[in-house]
Amino acid sequence: MMKQVADGVWVRQSEWVWSNSTVVRVDDGLILVDPGIDGADLNALADEIERLGLPVIAGFSTHLHWDHLLWHARFGDVPRYATAPSARAVDAVRDRAQAMAAESAEGVPLELIGLLAPLPADGGPVPGELIEHEAHAVGHAAILIADRGVLIAGDMLSDVLIPLLDFRRDGQVDAYADALDKLGAAAANVEVLIPGHGAVAEGPEVAARLAADRAYIDALRRGEEPVDARLEQEWLAGPHQSNVEQARRASE
Repeated sequence: MMKQVADGVWVRQSEWVWSNSTVVRVDDGLILVDPGIDGADLNALADEIERLGLPVIAGFSTHLHWDHLLWHARFGDVPRYATAPSARAVDAVRDRAQAMAAESAEGVPLELIGLLAPLPADGGPVPGELIEHEAHAVGHAAILIADRGVLIAGDMLSDVLIPLLDFRRDGQVDAYADALDKLGAAAANVEVLIPGHGAVAEGPEVAARLAADRAYIDALRRGEEPVDARLEQEWLAGPHQSNVEQARRASE
């Protein structure tokens, strides 16, 4: 079920890796950010959007991983935006994204995955300020809606996921540290942080999320094992080891 977390901002969480779909009200209707995950989730989200009585006028994908590239016909044939680097790169990842969705998310309309256009320079219908960086994925972006005290962070600042470095690209430790600096500046005055996965953070928890990710990255840079409660989840052992190896290579 969608939960209103700020004025004109709703979040619906799926069971799959605690994935968050975000709905933002704007003057002409609704912006849908990273809808997911399986067909039942997408249909339930469409039902709840219909009850709001406002049309979806655009979508936005924060980055190019398959679970952030989904769509459903019930949301409408409307523009779906991403950063310019993401829009340029999406054709190269669409086949893999469709295959991963077919494996992990029953009932997803595969033909609608990753149909993205670059966000106009003026932001088009997407409200607030785009915070673009290169951590985790090419052209990753957060959306700062300062007048509502909200930061939609994409796959950053999660209470369940550790920082996940892009193993395909070098320099990710530094890219992640730079991204956290940008997000920290953006989050200085927000009250609500919406991560791509995990619980919505409110009030002091926003700063705590930043501190946890910074501590993890700083430990990698020092060649030390991070002290991080999120690592108690066994399924993160592989991604964590990949992070450690990338940090080690960067220090050589």
